[in-house]
Amino acid sequence: MTTPETAPTTPTAPHEKYFAPLPVPDAGRLPHLQQLGDLRTPYATGPDIDALFAQALTEVNTWHAERSDYYGSVWRAHGEPELRTAADAARLPLTHANFFKTHVVKSIPDEDIAAHFTSSGTTGQKSQMFFDSWSIGSVMRMAAFVLDHYGFVTPGQPANYLLYSYQPADGLKLGTAFTDDFLCDMAPVNERAYALRAVGDEHVFDPFGCVETLVRYAEQDLPVRLLGFPSFLWFTLERMRALGIPPLKLRADSFVYLGGGWKGHAGRQIGKTELYDRIEEQLGIPHERVRDSYGAVEHGVTYAECARHRLHAPVWSRIFSRNVATLDPLPYGEQGYLHCVSPFMTSVPVHSVLMGDLVSVHPGSACGCGLETDWFEIHGRAGTSTNRSCAVAAAELMKGAA
Repeated sequence: MTTPETAPTTPTAPHEKYFAPLPVPDAGRLPHLQQLGDLRTPYATGPDIDALFAQALTEVNTWHAERSDYYGSVWRAHGEPELRTAADAARLPLTHANFFKTHVVKSIPDEDIAAHFTSSGTTGQKSQMFFDSWSIGSVMRMAAFVLDHYGFVTPGQPANYLLYSYQPADGLKLGTAFTDDFLCDMAPVNERAYALRAVGDEHVFDPFGCVETLVRYAEQDLPVRLLGFPSFLWFTLERMRALGIPPLKLRADSFVYLGGGWKGHAGRQIGKTELYDRIEEQLGIPHERVRDSYGAVEHGVTYAECARHRLHAPVWSRIFSRNVATLDPLPYGEQGYLHCVSPFMTSVPVHSVLMGDLVSVHPGSACGCGLETDWFEIHGRAGTSTNRSCAVAAAELMKGAA
């Protein structure tokens, strides 16, 4: 009789750590935040969910008011309004995202900082954002829960990756680079390439390398995942066409996940439908496998497109549109600045942040995808240089409100 061989130990798959328990910094002070963060259904709705959100938001608001001199003074100056319902989130004091470009504000001691990232703006001062273990863990866990909801977490299927973001380099602290590398844990990496290559102390877009990579990937029987800035993907498609490269046929289960906007190329920005059509035409990836997303280093909640390409708010956040002149909350359908509220961040008081993007907010029922949470449409991004820039659009709205 032979002795059976011991089965080799299977290492933990990279994605599993994002679904593991994640404790809040203080279980006694933040019990409802723990419950909210542990929700695995990212688009759940109902009275119980709203009550839990309000309780978690109250806990985090108190947390920051007690630990941040800045936020404590702001909170007291606003009369400390009660947060009894999820809708009361609109009553929180607003902090503009640009504030964090010139101010360092923390609610934790330096020894508790687990990660430090900056925004990815192409010019000017960048926001500095600090994370404790709970906050950075929540950023990744929320994204993993959302992608899993849409069926894009496939631990049993290796993929080839082309990241339209920054190749890792010493001292690189961009939040977008961290996010795209994290997303590679959602399916095992067979091969990974970067569109923005590190050359000395800068990053350089390599369009020929991107084309070569896609042609090589098309010859392999593996799904392909394209992640990152849409502008550089578009430039790759344009380069393919200019070189006379015929359409590629990537595997049908390939996946495109875009984010970060067009950055320094807003003047060349094209419509979403045109971009998705070209992806399907030249790469063979259908619209339903192409998703845009919205996020910011100042607000790490994942807003990923649904099947109808609408950006729904997940269970961990509430969204509002604010009048560009008065900052008052606006009804559904009216354009204003995006106001995001989420209690996940315990390291910096960004639980109520005003973004520079112009949006209109709509009820979930107006989408038709089956999700019931509110969604928003972006009408202009801050810092763009298109004919109808965000600043111009805001000025027009202010004129109309006068």
